[in-house]
Amino acid sequence: MIRMSSASLSEAVRTLHPGYFALVMATGIVSVGLRSHDMTTLSATLMWLAGGCYLVLLVVSAWRIAVFPTEVRRDLADPSRGFGFFTFVAGTNVLGARFALEGYISAAAVLLVVGGLAWLLLGYLVPWTAVLGHRHRPETVGANGTWFIWVVASQSVAVLAAVLEPAVSTGQRELALVAVCSWSVGVVLYGVVGISVVTRLLLDELRPGDLTPPYWVAMGATAITALAGARIVQMTDAPTVTAIRDMVAGTSVVFWSFGTWLIPALLAAGWWRHVTHRVPLRYEATWWSIVFPLGMYGVAGVYLGAAIDLPLMAAIGRNEIWLALAVWTATLATLLVHLSRTLTREPPSLARTGSADGGATSMRGPLND
Repeated sequence: MIRMSSASLSEAVRTLHPGYFALVMATGIVSVGLRSHDMTTLSATLMWLAGGCYLVLLVVSAWRIAVFPTEVRRDLADPSRGFGFFTFVAGTNVLGARFALEGYISAAAVLLVVGGLAWLLLGYLVPWTAVLGHRHRPETVGANGTWFIWVVASQSVAVLAAVLEPAVSTGQRELALVAVCSWSVGVVLYGVVGISVVTRLLLDELRPGDLTPPYWVAMGATAITALAGARIVQMTDAPTVTAIRDMVAGTSVVFWSFGTWLIPALLAAGWWRHVTHRVPLRYEATWWSIVFPLGMYGVAGVYLGAAIDLPLMAAIGRNEIWLALAVWTATLATLLVHLSRTLTREPPSLARTGSADGGATSMRGPLND
C-alpha cells in the first residue's frame, strides 16, 4: 500500500514554486477552448478540475506562507523566481473567465476583485523586491520566461473584466475602463519585459539548460493580449471602448502575428536543447508553462478571428486547441506519476530533491528557470 510521508509532504510545501498556479491557468484555458468546440461535458470537467486545483493551491500556498515565510521572502527577492507569483493573478482571472462563460457571474466577479487587487499589489511588490531592490543592478542574469507572466497577469484582468461587462446590468462603464487600462498596461509591459529578456540572452552565455519551458510564456503573453483585445472589441459601446476600438483590434492582430512567428523559434530552441545538446526529455513541472500558451493561442485565434471576421485565423485557433488538449493530457499523466513517486519517498531521498540537480528541481513548480 502506498503511503504518503508527512515529511515528504512538508518538504514539497516548503519548496513549492510560486508559479504553481500555472496548472490552473493551463487547465482553465483548455476548458475554454473545448467549450468553443461544444464539448460541454469535458469542458465542464476541466473547469471544475481547475477550480479544485485552485483551492488546493490556495491552501498549500497559505500553509507555506505561514510555516515557511523565509522561503517565501527568498522567492520574492529572486529575479528568476519572483515573477512566478503572478501566476496566482492569472490563474484567478482565467478561472473567473471560465466561470463567467458558464453563467456563474457572482463567482466570477469575486475572482475579478481578488485577481485585480493581487495584480495591483504584486505589480509593485515583485518588481521592487526581485529587481529594483537589489543593490547591484541590472538584474539581467535573472531575466527569463517567467517575467512574461507579469504581462499575462495584466491581460488576464482585462479578459475577465471584458467577459463580465456584457453580463452585468450595472458597472459596465467601470468594467470597460478596467479592461482597457489593464490591457494597455500589459502591452507596455510586454515591451519592457521583452527588452529585459532579450538583453539577458544577448549579453550572457546561452546554455542548453537556460532555455527552459517558461520561455513559451513569451508566446502565451502575445496570445492573451490578442484575446483580451478581441474581448474588448466585442464589448458593448462605452466611451473608453469606442475611443480605441480600432486601435485595439489592429494591435491585437500584431500581437497574434508575432506570437505565431515565435512558435517555430521556440520549437527550434527545444530541438537545440533536447536533440542537439541531448538534455534529457523527462517530466518537469515547467511543462505547464507550455500547455497554457498553446491553449491560449488556440482560444485567442478563435475569438480574435470572430471579432475581426477572419475565418482563417479562427480555423487555426480551433485546430490548435486539439494540440493543447493533447499536451495537457500528457502533462497531467506525467504529473500524477511524478507526484505518486515524489510524495511517497523517504525523507532522506526527499531532501535531495531540494538540490540543484535537474530532475529534483522540476518538482518545485511549473516555472523553474
